[in-house]
Amino acid sequence: MTTLDRRVFLSTLMTAASLRGLAQTPPEEPTDADRANVVLIMADDLGYGDLGCYGCEDIRTPNIDRLASEGARMTDYYASAPVCSPTRCALLTGRYQARVPNLEWALYAGVKNVGLPPEDVTIATMMREAGIATAMAGKWHLGDRPEWGPNQHGFDDYFGIHGGNADYFKHVISDGSPDLYENETPVEREGYLTDLITERAVKSIHQHANRRFFLYVAYNAPHWPMQGPGDEKKDISGRWIERDRETYAAMVERMDDGVGRILAALREEGLDDNTFVVFCSDNGGDRSSRNAPLRGGKTTLWEGGIRVPCIARWPGVIPAGSVNRQCAITMDLSATLLSAALVRPTRKLDGMDLFPYLMGARNPVEQTLVWRNGMLDQKAVRWGKWKWLKDKEDEYLFNLADDIGEQENRMHRNYDIAVWLRGIYSQWENAMPYRQTLFGNDLYGVKSRDEGAIKPANE
Repeated sequence: MTTLDRRVFLSTLMTAASLRGLAQTPPEEPTDADRANVVLIMADDLGYGDLGCYGCEDIRTPNIDRLASEGARMTDYYASAPVCSPTRCALLTGRYQARVPNLEWALYAGVKNVGLPPEDVTIATMMREAGIATAMAGKWHLGDRPEWGPNQHGFDDYFGIHGGNADYFKHVISDGSPDLYENETPVEREGYLTDLITERAVKSIHQHANRRFFLYVAYNAPHWPMQGPGDEKKDISGRWIERDRETYAAMVERMDDGVGRILAALREEGLDDNTFVVFCSDNGGDRSSRNAPLRGGKTTLWEGGIRVPCIARWPGVIPAGSVNRQCAITMDLSATLLSAALVRPTRKLDGMDLFPYLMGARNPVEQTLVWRNGMLDQKAVRWGKWKWLKDKEDEYLFNLADDIGEQENRMHRNYDIAVWLRGIYSQWENAMPYRQTLFGNDLYGVKSRDEGAIKPANE
């Protein structure tokens, strides 16, 4: 039982709900008993259509589906980027990844001089400073040096991999280098990586059951290499990246088992009613995934690369079994996690609190969301039902309300809207402090974390 009624608190927030970028102010200084626990579970490269509750028929996900039946399934939730690192940067900072140098694309294994600066305040730091226990289990992918690691960004406890992917059994990257850490110490553990992440998450719940906590569970599943829980003897040399739907399904199902164990731990500790649980993916699905009914996939700004599953559950606050059509992006989730924990942001965020919409107390509002993909020379803006996309020299306009699969280019029929959205993109780009110019292999040789990121041309 909380001392501050959640519905009263959230109703107060709702009346003061701001436009994008402004923080909420709680009605009174919260105590530990007032706060909710926060559990964020993030999949890696999960396709929009790879869960039963999103229409998948060949992968069994009963635990994630139950989470949706007990909460809200979002239909229009977007990752801030079509690849791993930038989305994770935006999630933790609550701001567009273009506000940080050289984190607009996935960091390749072995890149040593790029990472999330320790002075960049994260939502985990904000929560820890508010007296909340913070723990992370899983994939970091925001820098491989200690000063860029989870412990320097607000997490009291960390277990997982630093890089973008690893052998699920040997816990090494593609060149054979080990990549498994407990806090800042390299460690060796036996077991399937998905299971090890789950075990650490469950341990954290039991360990912190008597105080409020923020738990970030960042599965690397179902990201390649394609290794199911029974594939310990499978030779993946030369096959690190491949298409294998059957193995992919087994990886998703094992992650779903892990979600079930996490939810069971919350029930065992009597924390169900005062824990805000979110499940989402970091970007669209890759080659083994199913992104239907969306077009494209990971690495692109087509819907299949950025629109991802997102489910939110909080009994007594979010209506069970609801379908939520509020358009939202990663930074909105950041603001919402802080709101659930009654933590005031200590700086301006690029996201809005989603609780008034998740509660069903407000109708969806039209948001303006912007993406930049310097690696593939793509740009995109979504406003309301409209999406403008520039893919190299080709320009598109889609009415997503009628054309979720992005098949009909409306550039000529609604050229005025395209021009307007093009202008919004230019304003956004001019407002961002960095524009990344070096990607992938080119980052191996940089001497500082901001080499390869430049100011906008008009500054």
